[in-house]
Amino acid sequence: MFGRFHNYLRISVTEKCNLRCQYCMPEEGIDLTANEKLLTTDEIIRVARIFVQQGVDKIRLTGGEPTVRRDIIDLVRGLDELRPLGLRKIAMTTNGIALRRKLPLLREAGLDGLNISLDTRDPLKFEVFTRRRGCEQVLRAIDEAGKLGFDFVKVNVVVMRGQNDDEVPAFIEMTHDDSIDVRFIEYMPFDGNRWGRQKLVGYQELLDKLRPLYGDNIEQLPLEDNHTSKGYRIKGYRGQFGFITSMTKSFCSSCNRVRVLADGNLKVCLFGNTEVSLRDLLRAGASDSDVVETISQAIKRKKQAHAGLDSLSHLPNRPMIKIGG
Repeated sequence: MFGRFHNYLRISVTEKCNLRCQYCMPEEGIDLTANEKLLTTDEIIRVARIFVQQGVDKIRLTGGEPTVRRDIIDLVRGLDELRPLGLRKIAMTTNGIALRRKLPLLREAGLDGLNISLDTRDPLKFEVFTRRRGCEQVLRAIDEAGKLGFDFVKVNVVVMRGQNDDEVPAFIEMTHDDSIDVRFIEYMPFDGNRWGRQKLVGYQELLDKLRPLYGDNIEQLPLEDNHTSKGYRIKGYRGQFGFITSMTKSFCSSCNRVRVLADGNLKVCLFGNTEVSLRDLLRAGASDSDVVETISQAIKRKKQAHAGLDSLSHLPNRPMIKIGG
C-alpha cells in the first residue's frame, strides 16, 4: 500500500524486563500476559517463516528484554535456519544488562547486529531513569559487542529535555574510536510514560546545538532505503550518529516495518491501535495461506501516515514494553 513493501519484521519475544525505564514502563508496572497466551518458540518460528516466505528479509527480536528469555539462543538459531528461504539479517534490541555473557553464543547462533539502549552514561542518572543499577554493565556490553564482528552495533538514546539532552556530545564522542552508530530518538508518547511536549527535543534543535561544537566537521550521510535514522558523522571519527525523528519529521512514506507482539498480535504501525491476533489463528488450525491472507489484509489497512504530534499523545496505545522497541 502507498508504494511501501514490508520486508522488515520486528518480533517481541517477551513482555518481561530487568529494567523499569520511565518512558517504556508505567511507574505502577504492567499486568503481564499469562504464559499460555504468549507465542511459543515453535509459533514464533512458524510466524517468522511465513513472513520470510512472503519477502521479509530482516527480523529484529525485541521485548520487554529479549535476553531474559531462557531459550533466546535457540530462538536465534531457529531463525538462522530460515536463511535459505531469503532471510538476510537477524538483529536484536536489548538494554544490555544481561547481554555481555550471551554475546559469543548469540553471534555463533546467527545474530547479525545489535541495538543497545542507553540513555545516559552517568551511573546515578541511569539508576533514576531505569529504577535499577547497571550502567557500567551496559557500557561493557557495548565495548564487547564491538569486538565480536557483528555487522553493526547501534546505541539507542531516547533524548528528554532537562534530563539527558546535555549528554548528546558525550555520546557522539563514543563514535571517535569505535565503529558504532549512536541514534538519538525523539521522545514518543505511549500509555503510562507521562509524555509531554515540553520533554521533546526535536532533532533540528539538537543538530543546531552541535554545530558550534563541531562546525563544518559534521557530515550528513546519504539516506538509506527505508531509513528511520537521518545519519551524520564527524570527519575523522570511525563511527556515526543519527536522529530518529518520529515526532518532528516522520518517515511513514518509506516505512517497511510490521510488528508481532509477544501475545501474537500483529501491529502494522507503532502508533496504531488496530491489532489482529495471529496466535488465535495458529491455534485454531489455520493454514499458512490463511495466515498470509490475514497479514495481507492487515497491511492493506495500514494508514499512509500516523497521527500528528498533537494527536498522538491522546490516542490509546499500549505501553512501550508491551509493544517492543
